[in-house]
Amino acid sequence: MISSERPVDVEGRQYHIGVKKNEISRIVLLPGDPDRVKKIIKYWDEAQLISKHREYLTYTGKYKDVSVSVTSTGIGGPATAIALEELLEVGADTFIRVGSTGAIQDNINVGDLIISIAAVRFDGTSKQYAPVEYPAVANYEIVLALIEAAELLGVKYHVGLTASTDSFYVGQGRAGYRGYLPSWNKNIVNDLRSMNVLNFEMETATLFTLANIYNVRAGAVCAVYAQRIKNEFVANAGEEDAIKVANEAVKILDEWDKRKASLNKRYLYPSLLKH
Repeated sequence: MISSERPVDVEGRQYHIGVKKNEISRIVLLPGDPDRVKKIIKYWDEAQLISKHREYLTYTGKYKDVSVSVTSTGIGGPATAIALEELLEVGADTFIRVGSTGAIQDNINVGDLIISIAAVRFDGTSKQYAPVEYPAVANYEIVLALIEAAELLGVKYHVGLTASTDSFYVGQGRAGYRGYLPSWNKNIVNDLRSMNVLNFEMETATLFTLANIYNVRAGAVCAVYAQRIKNEFVANAGEEDAIKVANEAVKILDEWDKRKASLNKRYLYPSLLKH
């Protein structure tokens, strides 16, 4: 490594993710689970292994002739922030989390998808970057692309607010070892339900906060594995739908970006797509 301040090797390869410039696309899918990477790339036209180090597994390839990369982030905000920082250094500027989640609203079923428009920042990592008043919001173009993809594929989805925590158990209102659950978390599920928050997960708030600070695009689509109100849990439920939606959103975003460029427009708006 050249420097302890920015640990990269002489080729410019990032220490944690093991990737250097010109090895990834500007659009990167971000599953937490490294095993989900292989499930994502099976839908691509082509895929090349770029790096495998710790929880970070990266492939670059093409989906329907659109350049795309995927990097697993592992669990939680700290690992996600590392991936994002280093992916930005090597040229990425658009990120879609492809995750799993637990729903806390009655009308959301196991296997449904949730597209996040913003996240409650119960994580610790985003607080290292910005005060709690700073909003963690998704890029509207990615939200729209994910909705468009879900509609095209005919999958069941919900759009709304997500809560991100650093704790799968106590931080999400689950009792810990020997039933430990502090008073301030006993009502967290009901409190969030009353505020129309849809789900719990562990990465989105960090992703959205950093993306807005760095003026890049980020969004998230998660498959509902857990239904907290009905006490249901089915591992991998809806995972394939989330993967298909994320991949298709990459194609949609590429089309929209080319449309904007052809008309010399910075922002997407409805009538732009009618010309």
